[in-house]
Amino acid sequence: MIFSRNPARGSRILNGLALLGVTAVLGMAFFWQFVYDELPCPLCLLQRVALILAGVGFLLNLRLGPSPMHYAMSIAAALGGMLVSGRQVLLHIAPGDPGYGAPLLGLHFYTWAFIAFAAIIAFCAVMLSADRKWGDSMLKKPVSALGVLVMVLFLIVTLGNVGSTTLECGFGPCPDDPTTYLWLDSGASR
Repeated sequence: MIFSRNPARGSRILNGLALLGVTAVLGMAFFWQFVYDELPCPLCLLQRVALILAGVGFLLNLRLGPSPMHYAMSIAAALGGMLVSGRQVLLHIAPGDPGYGAPLLGLHFYTWAFIAFAAIIAFCAVMLSADRKWGDSMLKKPVSALGVLVMVLFLIVTLGNVGSTTLECGFGPCPDDPTTYLWLDSGASR
């Protein structure tokens, strides 16, 4: 990466792949929510927020160039997500507890989220040790079409998650064990 014309290119590719991974995780959770009719609990929603914030750090690295501040944002979000997903794992760790929601490949989504947050922290640690701030000239480089596509996909999935959360909870607190969409049911009962 150091001897190329644009040394931040390798970093942007890796950050683009990380953003694509976060988008895939959010998209899978969103897909599962509708296909299997499993509404996310409040802890699940907090995990999605943490994933979105971690993704914003990668998006900023992709758009503006690598920065320790952007990696720090992703690490902070992942640490918060690990706390929330770890708490949910501990809530359902008792023998005989079926957990919340259907498992995917033998693990529940909150367990997968804990693993994903650990991977985000590891990725950021490696990138912080290998990546360098290349100066302001890197900020003026345009993002590739593929990079823009990844950023747009991330924003679409984020907006979809925000919209479905609003339908589920309205503008108040979310129910502990949601079974229906608050706003869709209130419109049907009128």
